[in-house]
Amino acid sequence: MKILYIHQYFTTPDKPGGTRSYWIARELIKNGHEVTMLTANGNIKNKVEYSEVVGIKVISLKVSYDNSMGIFKRLQSFVSFMWLSTKIAYKQKDINLVIATSTPLTIGFPALILKKFKKTPYLFEVRDLWPEVPIQMGAIKNKLVINILKWFEKTIYKNAKHVVALSPGMEKGVLDTGIPQSKVNMIPNMAKIDQFWSRDINLEIAKEYNINTSTFKIVYFGALGKANAIEYILDSAKLLKQEKDIEFLILGGGAMETLIKETVKKDNLTNVKFLGNFKMAVTSEIVNMCQVSLVTFDNLPILATNSPNKLFDSLSAGKPIIVNSPGWTKKLAEDNNCGVFVDPTSPEDFKQKIIQLKNSPEKLVVMGKNSRQLAETKYDKSILCKEFLDTVNNIDLT
Repeated sequence: MKILYIHQYFTTPDKPGGTRSYWIARELIKNGHEVTMLTANGNIKNKVEYSEVVGIKVISLKVSYDNSMGIFKRLQSFVSFMWLSTKIAYKQKDINLVIATSTPLTIGFPALILKKFKKTPYLFEVRDLWPEVPIQMGAIKNKLVINILKWFEKTIYKNAKHVVALSPGMEKGVLDTGIPQSKVNMIPNMAKIDQFWSRDINLEIAKEYNINTSTFKIVYFGALGKANAIEYILDSAKLLKQEKDIEFLILGGGAMETLIKETVKKDNLTNVKFLGNFKMAVTSEIVNMCQVSLVTFDNLPILATNSPNKLFDSLSAGKPIIVNSPGWTKKLAEDNNCGVFVDPTSPEDFKQKIIQLKNSPEKLVVMGKNSRQLAETKYDKSILCKEFLDTVNNIDLT
């Protein structure tokens, strides 16, 4: 089968960012499918460039995007990619199936056009419930725009041959639009047990980035967006400032990066170290040096449906997790005894839970083992990529 895979933020393990589409595409190719990835890359010289990565044919469009962009620049990026990808997608020949993976929701537009005008079926993957996320975050307030986007969302789901949601909450959000359960399934983000695992500390990496290997370290790694409760982490760090053997390591990039640097300087937070954005191999080494991993989001109902990469990479690394969303991640952490839930409105609760964990080394060991076991038996990419492959193979293309 010839598959056109549309993902605006496609990346590979040697670069920062989520790699779900990379692993899925490799699994599809391994099982006889031909995959062309249509993506954006603001760093290329030409408007369109063609390349190949481990068997994945890649079409890159010169469209810039960065998590630090404001709302209007983001919209410009989304719309630019929507039009350019539609034009390029329409030129592709003999495509049997389109896979379109959000966000943004506009990623469904080229798939919809190919379905309407070339009768090419598509699978739509929901990584966030748009437009509900930007609505609840206050980025979209105009009622007419909201109604148009909700109509577009339902249209995308309705015309898809199948919809894959990344969490139970996202699946419910799709079903609530009237889509039948028979065309929806849930495949969460993936653990990568061969990329994140527990081992001896890499002292060269620790020295290179001036990381103290004797402290109790809490790591946050991933997107530093407005939805990621970065202020909550910093407020909690302020309360722990007097605990000289506890520190926070923050890895990643995004809109809140400047706030982190300014707050650390203004409040003299010597217990917070912002290290920047790294490729997966370096991130894995740094996470391995830490005792606990953070998975935090702002206290909005829609964000409790999240399915973050950092959660599953933390499980792979054998790290106890701290979550602050009262959704399925809270249930996952508590039911599997691999982490704790902290009140998203109370930095004081966060502080107390950190101190409790630090003073319970035996508990940390048990939680870490449970995290790794969960990654190995339920969430590893070898399991979930196969599930995605089965979903694709079972789609009726007629």
